[in-house]
Amino acid sequence: MIVTGTFGASPYRIRDLQLFRDIDDPAVAQALADCRIVRLPQGEALEDGLRARLYILLAGSLAVEGALGEGNVERILPGESVGEQSVLDDAANLDAIVALEDSALLVIEPDRVWQLIDGHNGVARNLLRLLSFRIRATNARLRRRQKLGEFYRQLSFNDGLTGLYNRAWLNDALPKLVARARQDSGPLSLVMIDLDHFKRFNDTHGHIAGDTALCAAAGVIRAGLRPTDFAVRYGGEEMMAILPATPQAQAVTVAERLCVRMREAVVFDDMRLALPHVTGSFGVATLLPGQDERGLIEAADAALYRAKEAGRDRIGT
Repeated sequence: MIVTGTFGASPYRIRDLQLFRDIDDPAVAQALADCRIVRLPQGEALEDGLRARLYILLAGSLAVEGALGEGNVERILPGESVGEQSVLDDAANLDAIVALEDSALLVIEPDRVWQLIDGHNGVARNLLRLLSFRIRATNARLRRRQKLGEFYRQLSFNDGLTGLYNRAWLNDALPKLVARARQDSGPLSLVMIDLDHFKRFNDTHGHIAGDTALCAAAGVIRAGLRPTDFAVRYGGEEMMAILPATPQAQAVTVAERLCVRMREAVVFDDMRLALPHVTGSFGVATLLPGQDERGLIEAADAALYRAKEAGRDRIGT
């Protein structure tokens, strides 16, 4: 950062600076006359120790990254300023400021800034306007970040292959669904689903064909549930349907419907390929008094085991 002169001896005009917009007062020009102008070469960072100063960009452009280093970079253009907040709260400006091109900056010391604020209502009004704009921009970034965070949060709850909810979602949601069922004194049923002989299918036809079969099975389950139900990929070839407000008998009916649709589903569009259809075994359990989410899953898993023992492609309870 190289001092090149003072504002009073420069060709720059006060009316081009946002902080002094619509201010035509000789006293303001006099207050700025001996303020330094510095040159910041392209690529160089503005390093000014721990001093709180106001900088107004006269020429060039700057990149300003917040002190938290979250990747939000603001571009400062001629007439705009940086460091207002530091002067107001008398704290060092910790933002990273770098010249995107050779730049000229007007440096205003804190006491001079306060002199201008105290003596000229127009300066105070412009400063409030600039700070309001900064707050609005910051709030907009925060809202975007929150939406993006929620998007990635929801994305992390979905299985990448089938699009069903995953174990992370299950661990978060099932305790809440159990608690709601307790609160409402209503039923909650769970259907555990395992694709029959799926390891043999993969070994025979390959994992790509296996992935296709998994997606087809997931589609059958998703299409066979109500909007209030939930389909989950529990792991590998195991899937799950969570049925709120559904008693045991109705849950068995849902499982039977899924079992038939799974058996009849066309897994591969090209039927010239000699590949078998996929079937599934189903275990149904309904939440019992005093039972938690782990106990409900264990009960559905035990029912699934009984379906397998009975010959697969059927319902166990």
